[in-house]
Amino acid sequence: MRKVILSVVCVLVLCCSYSLLRAQDKQPAYTLDKTIPLPGNGGHDYLFVNQANRHLYVTHGSTVDVINLSNGKYAGSVIGLGGTHGVAIDNSLNRGFVSDSRQRALVAFNSNTLKTIKTIHLKGEDEDATLLDPVSGDVFVFEGDSHQAEVVDQKTLKEVTKVPLGAKPEFAVSDGHGLIYNNLESADQIAVIDVHKMKVVRKYDVSPCGAPAALALDNAHHRLFAGCRKNKGLSVVNAENGHVIQTLPIGEGVDAARYDPETHLIFASCWDGTTTIIREDSPDKYEVVQTLKTHEGARTMALDTKTHKIYLSTSDHAQDNPRKSVPNTFRVLVYKYNGK
Repeated sequence: MRKVILSVVCVLVLCCSYSLLRAQDKQPAYTLDKTIPLPGNGGHDYLFVNQANRHLYVTHGSTVDVINLSNGKYAGSVIGLGGTHGVAIDNSLNRGFVSDSRQRALVAFNSNTLKTIKTIHLKGEDEDATLLDPVSGDVFVFEGDSHQAEVVDQKTLKEVTKVPLGAKPEFAVSDGHGLIYNNLESADQIAVIDVHKMKVVRKYDVSPCGAPAALALDNAHHRLFAGCRKNKGLSVVNAENGHVIQTLPIGEGVDAARYDPETHLIFASCWDGTTTIIREDSPDKYEVVQTLKTHEGARTMALDTKTHKIYLSTSDHAQDNPRKSVPNTFRVLVYKYNGK
């Protein structure tokens, strides 16, 4: 009888252990950590994490709101702008840069005091993504309507040249070795810009990816992750030759993508209130591990590679107009990594 009882106990222990492991397996990779309300109204676009000063910059209407990542609290705003989009930070000069489509300008500000230093008026239209290239030391402002990038010297705060792109640009990333990769949304391509020559040296056709908007880079393995709006997919592209390795399903209205080199996770945030999380099993193999439910309109995102948290900005929307924000509802959603 004792042997029978012992056997039953062992079976129960094993079943409980198995159930616990299964429950752990079902734990999502990311869950909501907190919500950070921010003042003011207006639309929103890019977010940018500056690891050096532990600040998150959130473009929001005519301001750039700043959150202290150490305590998760609002730390101030860059004010007096027109329509803000992309942000870049130069820590060596304590300067920040934000593209301003309404003023048709790149605005330089002090990243410590948040005071405006200079408004650099540009000749193109629809200033959007902004990138500080570490090799050239220049700030690239990608202009959708003008189909070009205007290049500004971050020290003299003067425009130095233009890079024709031949199609409407969206997000861009730098490999830190002299190449910038830029989505050409209206051409279903990725442009490769050589910063030494200041011109496009190659263009990659990324079909079946249609209207590439979001872009991230795994620099160690030379893999680009292009989030595409037409086919609601994320295409993995070999950065060296443009070969499309794999395309995975994501949500509707993608606008941002990020890659975490430590966890090997790729994120694609979409207007429909989902962020698709994809795991890089190897440079040539990827799988969706979670479709994170966020909030409608939470299409832009930043990643803190220190804590692995992701940040998405959004607001409530009017019932009669899903593109119209409800006043005083703007906020940043923070999602934490559960170690999966």
